[in-house]
Amino acid sequence: MIDAGHIDYKAEVARKGIHLTSLSIPIIYYFIERDLALAILVPVTLAFLTVDLLRYYHQATADLFYTVFRFMLRKHEQDHSVKRLNGATNVLIAATLCVLLFPKLIVLTAFPILIISDSAAALIGRQFGRRRFLGKSIEGSLAFFISGLIVVYFTPKAGLGTGEYLIGGAAALIGTVAEAGSWNVDDNLSIPLSVGAVMWGLYFLFYPSVDLFAASIR
Repeated sequence: MIDAGHIDYKAEVARKGIHLTSLSIPIIYYFIERDLALAILVPVTLAFLTVDLLRYYHQATADLFYTVFRFMLRKHEQDHSVKRLNGATNVLIAATLCVLLFPKLIVLTAFPILIISDSAAALIGRQFGRRRFLGKSIEGSLAFFISGLIVVYFTPKAGLGTGEYLIGGAAALIGTVAEAGSWNVDDNLSIPLSVGAVMWGLYFLFYPSVDLFAASIR
């Protein structure tokens, strides 16, 4: 991406390769119930959050943390004056919030869009980005939107017809804006939460009689 010049491209590829392993979260969630997913996610997220915060206040933790993970971190994630959470912690927080707030059907689209489309935007934008769009590049944002549409096509639906794909497409567009915008919110949070909120709102608008928490996934 245009604003990530402090990380060379090979490091960005490695970071996004690791980011893609987070697809294990929606894949596992497809096969288990919400309560079990939260029973797994909550303690794991709290553990990551604890270590992530402790590195700012405990030197031994910081030394070990940066020895292992420095190559993955963006510059702002290492700034002790700001004390921001790293991407992995934000991904886990996002996963926990999505499972807590949204029906499984929505999580299984919103979270893969975060992982796949954000990775596509980063890699395409950094390599080919030339024209600005909000805080990023048009090329990266197009990669996000197109890959988001592909995700929408393949993720589970409730069997309600073409309208579900249109809902997913609209949510992917909002996710594109959330990713490109220079907000003061980590996009690992803003993308899945905005995509999930838009999907749920549109389902409620066009299919008000459908209980998505009880809907079967197809």
